[in-house]
Amino acid sequence: MPEKVLVVEDSRAMRVFVSSILEATGRFEVQEVENGFDALRALPRGDFAFIVTDVNMPDVSGIELTKFVRDNAKYRKTPVIVISTDSASTDLQRALDAGAAAFLAKPFTAEELLDVIDKARPQSEDGDEA
Repeated sequence: MPEKVLVVEDSRAMRVFVSSILEATGRFEVQEVENGFDALRALPRGDFAFIVTDVNMPDVSGIELTKFVRDNAKYRKTPVIVISTDSASTDLQRALDAGAAAFLAKPFTAEELLDVIDKARPQSEDGDEA
C-alpha cells in the first residue's frame, strides 16, 4: 500500500515535479497543497508518512509548518523534508533548528529527492525501516 505524502509548495511547476517523482515510484500517494495554511488544514485529514515543504511561502512558511509538526504530538514523528531555492546555510540551519528531518536545495534531481526521503525514513527499533 502506498505511503501518503503531503507536498507543500507554492510553485505549481515545482509541486507537479515533486509529486510526479514520488508517484512514479508507485511507493507514494501524494496530496498537494499550495501553501502552509492549506497544509495545516490537510494534516488532520490524512495520515501522512512524510511532508515535503518549500521554505518560502505566503502566510505560513515551511519553517513555521515544520515547527507546528514538531510541537504537535499527533505529527511529531512525521519526517519533514524542507526544500528551498536558497542553499545558504541560513535556510539549512533554520530548517534543522525547526526539526526538519532533511534539507534539499533546489534544483535537485529525482534521485536526490528519493535518496533524501529514504534517509529520512524512520527506523524501527530492530534497524529496519518502519
